[in-house]
Amino acid sequence: MPKGQGKVIAQNKKAYHDYFIEETYEAGLVLQGTEIKSIRAGRVNLKDSFARIQNGEVFLFNMHISPYEQGNRYNHDPLRTRKLLLHKKEISKLIGETKEKGYSLVPVKLYLKNGYAKILLGLAKGKKNYDKREDLKRKEAKRDIERAFKERQR
Repeated sequence: MPKGQGKVIAQNKKAYHDYFIEETYEAGLVLQGTEIKSIRAGRVNLKDSFARIQNGEVFLFNMHISPYEQGNRYNHDPLRTRKLLLHKKEISKLIGETKEKGYSLVPVKLYLKNGYAKILLGLAKGKKNYDKREDLKRKEAKRDIERAFKERQR
């Protein structure tokens, strides 16, 4: 299965609006107890999450996984820091690239692949306001062209 394929649980559409995603990496998640059950139920939010490299390991911050309803005392902290599983070569490459000015690691999508929760991390460079406006104009123009094409076919 190619990278980023599987049953999509959550997407971070805001990442594509706020950043230029230059490369993506597939990473596994280290989860506790009932977290995978909440993920399978789709109770995940990637909105304000980000990844950071500390001591040669990659960690994911601010990803919200809601507590599992039947989990009672085995539930977890919804915003806890989670470790990501990447190959050593990928981590060393990411260390070099994130030290460059303006690059950060942003989760783009969370999905299930062969029963395991995977996250697609994007190596992202921040967009300026004029870049965002340009993208919106391009999207609107594309939408208008498609609308005109549909009407012409009728």
